[in-house]
Amino acid sequence: MHMKPISIKTLIGFVFAAGCFSFTLHAQNNPNERVALNPKEQSIIAIAALTAKGDLSNLKPALNAGLDAGLTINQIKEAIVHLYAYCGFPRSIRGLQTFMEVLNERKAKGINDELGAEASPVQDERSKYERGREVLGKLTGIPQDGPKTGYSAFAPVMDVFLKEHLFADIFERDVLTYAERELVTISVISSIGGAEPMLRSHLNICLNVGLTPGQLQQFISIIESTLGKEEANAAQKVLDEVLKNK
Repeated sequence: MHMKPISIKTLIGFVFAAGCFSFTLHAQNNPNERVALNPKEQSIIAIAALTAKGDLSNLKPALNAGLDAGLTINQIKEAIVHLYAYCGFPRSIRGLQTFMEVLNERKAKGINDELGAEASPVQDERSKYERGREVLGKLTGIPQDGPKTGYSAFAPVMDVFLKEHLFADIFERDVLTYAERELVTISVISSIGGAEPMLRSHLNICLNVGLTPGQLQQFISIIESTLGKEEANAAQKVLDEVLKNK
């Protein structure tokens, strides 16, 4: 007996269903936690993970699912642009090119997706370094006025690039919330692997910007369904450490 192959669209549906099921089980034991990741947030995770992995064939249905879930064109573009800071221009640009193909295909079918808001102009006249330092302090909950240590002391220019570009130029753009940007970030880091200290830092930031342990467990479920058990297990190990130390 031959089984009918499962379509990619159906598979993407399973991804989100698995994440919601995992959260439901967790929430039964944690009734005071915030609701599950909404469909838009779930789509952001899948889009970021698949773009970072370079899995463009599966990225297409994930992009369609994101648009169908209510993400605007500009929100998806912003997520794909944001991730270049963590996995490079080549992956980001290929993701944008794939998104262009998806939009053209949808337009040919008569689907007119919402463009959404553009980033608001930055009115703050302080230097980008000062603005970025403040943003990083908000994200981590830790003042950034102490002496440089670690890689920042070893290569001060990296500290400048991070604060001026990543945390000012990118994080200041209000097309996505801090929580949404952190979902992009942890998705990319989980996808590329081998960057556990960074993943640990950003999982802590996720908790600081309002994401709950239950939502982060749901994130792991989506990573497993989207990328595989190896990536999910590695991310789960780091998340367990983060939650244990809270």
